Amino acid sequence: MTTLMIQGTTSDAGKTTVVAALCRWLARQGVSVAPFKPQNMALNSAVTADGGEIGRSTALQALACGLEPHSDMNPVLLKPQSDCGAQVILRGKVHGNMDALDYHAYKAEAMASVMDAWRALSARYDVIIAEGAGSPAEINLRTNDIANMGFAEAANCPVLLVGDIDKGGVFAQLVGTLALVSDSERARTKGFIINRFRGDIGLLEPGLDWLAERTGKPVTGVLPYLHGLVIDAEDSVGTSGNSEAGALNVIVPVLPRISNHNDFDPLRLHPGVNLQFIGPDQPIPPADLILLPGSKSTRHDLQWLKAQGWPEAIQKHLRYGGKVFAICGGFQMLGTEVEDPDGLEGEAGNTEGLGLLDMTTRMVDGKQLKNVTGTLTIGPDKAPFTGYEMHNGVTTGPALSSPMAELDDKPDGAISEDGQVAGTYVHGIFDQPEACTAILHWAGLSADTELAGTAVNYQHHRQRQLDRLADLVEDHLDTDWLRNLLGLGKQDTQYR
Repeated sequence: MTTLMIQGTTSDAGKTTVVAALCRWLARQGVSVAPFKPQNMALNSAVTADGGEIGRSTALQALACGLEPHSDMNPVLLKPQSDCGAQVILRGKVHGNMDALDYHAYKAEAMASVMDAWRALSARYDVIIAEGAGSPAEINLRTNDIANMGFAEAANCPVLLVGDIDKGGVFAQLVGTLALVSDSERARTKGFIINRFRGDIGLLEPGLDWLAERTGKPVTGVLPYLHGLVIDAEDSVGTSGNSEAGALNVIVPVLPRISNHNDFDPLRLHPGVNLQFIGPDQPIPPADLILLPGSKSTRHDLQWLKAQGWPEAIQKHLRYGGKVFAICGGFQMLGTEVEDPDGLEGEAGNTEGLGLLDMTTRMVDGKQLKNVTGTLTIGPDKAPFTGYEMHNGVTTGPALSSPMAELDDKPDGAISEDGQVAGTYVHGIFDQPEACTAILHWAGLSADTELAGTAVNYQHHRQRQLDRLADLVEDHLDTDWLRNLLGLGKQDTQYR
């Protein structure tokens, strides 16, 4: 068993995509490889094959390896519920809520779960590609670190450091990070990867030579900036895609605790959809469809919606014939009230909902985590879909007598009597083209236009993007050096 850890000079340096690229590159060569992220802080998460929960980006890396996601791949997942507190998920299961100081003290205990998961994963696969979090040079977080060098030291694994040249200052990033880690951590850092380069590589080469001479460590490669890359993000909200004339105008409020916004990635790729994410204090534009996303703190985000003027905008939108579609926490907001008597998502209490569906939601202990299949009742064709449920709330009320979908074991969601408002607990419902097309037709995208049937099969899209990333490794990194670092010997054949 060999473990290689990819760390970054900053958040969003490209660690997730580099790990996914390396995983797919190795898997294409028949190497038994799995991803590992000791600690992740993200509100985009996935249901695992063993009934747990891990970060969405790690699930993507599992897909790159040709594996089902498993809770051992991301043993600590932190889901922020406030600026100073988060829900702590240990090996796929809810451990509890902690504020930042309490969790900082708890990390020494969490490390045991990290190492147990790593050892379990290492017993099943020959190569582990681990991903750090943030930067290893965060001085205030280095005590009891489990996310970066703390894990690398405990696992005694080599590290590659990724710097994002598109942000500028990449040489300062790399040299400065090395200067702020310990001697042993500096020694286990075996080389650098420069990410998101645009331009003539000849102009960069003098800097690469200087960096190698200054640090005594090689630059193993320079990865070019990938235009048009749409792939599951760890937490950052993606930009809109490219739509064509006559597209359906769709808007999504960027809630403070928005979760699993990757639900809408297939819409970013649909040429018949003009998707806009509306942030705080931005004007709310007219639209054909308003999408309410998931939330890790439903009552808090519901109050934010009210403060931002969304209820009034939604009522006006409905008066003019618009549609509203909501997922998970957004679905809970559609009802008359959201109750949280035990304070599972923050301060205990009740919050009045948007009142668009006759139902109430009560937060209860014990998170619903499962993969599901079903068919839509929206549209005449009963479009099939797969997805996953991930929520605490239990919703009841007359609105549920008109479900939006039928799952294998129960009805799901609701649709209003006038057919303008619908919601579901199922994430990933847009990933299948049949279901995506049916919902967009319901929302107003004409079935008679050329754009009507151009929904993307997002699972196929993910696979193509992962192969695209692996091609970058093949073309732009020193693969013989990497295979030697992993103890695999030289690569004899080109894999495409």
